[in-house]
Amino acid sequence: MNRELSMEFVRVTEAAAIACGRSVGRGDKNGADQLAVDAMRKAFDTVNISGTVVIGEGEMDEAPMLYIGEKVGGGGAEVDIAVDPVEGTNLVAKGQPGAIAVIAIAPKGCLLHAPDMYMDKIAVGPRAKGCIDIDAPVSENLERVAKALERKVSDLTVVLLDRERHYGIMDEIRRAGARIQLITDGDVNPIVNAGIEGTGVHMYIGKGGAPEGVLAAAAIKCLGGDMQARLCPEDDEQVKRCLEMGICDCQQVLSLDDMVKGDDCMFTATAITESNLLSGLRYFGGGVRTHTVSMRYKTGTVRFVDAVHSFDRKDFAVKL
Repeated sequence: MNRELSMEFVRVTEAAAIACGRSVGRGDKNGADQLAVDAMRKAFDTVNISGTVVIGEGEMDEAPMLYIGEKVGGGGAEVDIAVDPVEGTNLVAKGQPGAIAVIAIAPKGCLLHAPDMYMDKIAVGPRAKGCIDIDAPVSENLERVAKALERKVSDLTVVLLDRERHYGIMDEIRRAGARIQLITDGDVNPIVNAGIEGTGVHMYIGKGGAPEGVLAAAAIKCLGGDMQARLCPEDDEQVKRCLEMGICDCQQVLSLDDMVKGDDCMFTATAITESNLLSGLRYFGGGVRTHTVSMRYKTGTVRFVDAVHSFDRKDFAVKL
């Protein structure tokens, strides 16, 4: 993929974030999501790619745009695209931190076509690469990561979703002596935080959405970190869905290279609300300031793009 595309993808996530930004705190998660979807879809038309959405807003009969299988772009390199126009719709509706507009891109055939179901995940940053094992006890993973980071287990912070299904994991983490940071929604953002030094997050663990797992895997791969995952189908229908999407073994432990193949991928996320890593949207008279992280695996580049947008000079997909 052409490296100039990275800035084009920044414009795509910026458009989605800005479009739904005025919905923060207004209690309408579906309305916010629709604004972001419309803006992201329009922005993709300006990018010189021949893209296929492999992770999106659902099937064609469920979503009018950015559905799985939809073709986007203005022509160019064939790529797979994973999108989440608003990762954390509840966070936007409630005015809470951690909401982002996010996309991951890789050459055609390189992104796992993850069905919409749960996925077990564990992720760490570059210094702890090779230290995690999704089948090992939590305490063992914590000890290995602490050793790699030259810390005590008591110095580690582990992020996981605040769900009843994680109560057992929480008990294990606390018995081991590590700290816990609970989140209410959206696990792409905290997984990215686990991959970057200085965010105060050292590991992500737990069960969340499989599509979000692939988005996060692209970021962790770009960052040089490590991640393992396993799909968690809950019934025969979900097993069938895995088979239809080319996943023959639902119990397979998925590595980064299983989820994001090849030697090139890009990840871009623009903050909608505040987070450890990115500043949320900042509105002022006549414009808005955005903060975006843009990564590319092939070069190992991680850019933070701080941009000011003037409303009277841009054709935004949604008028504000």
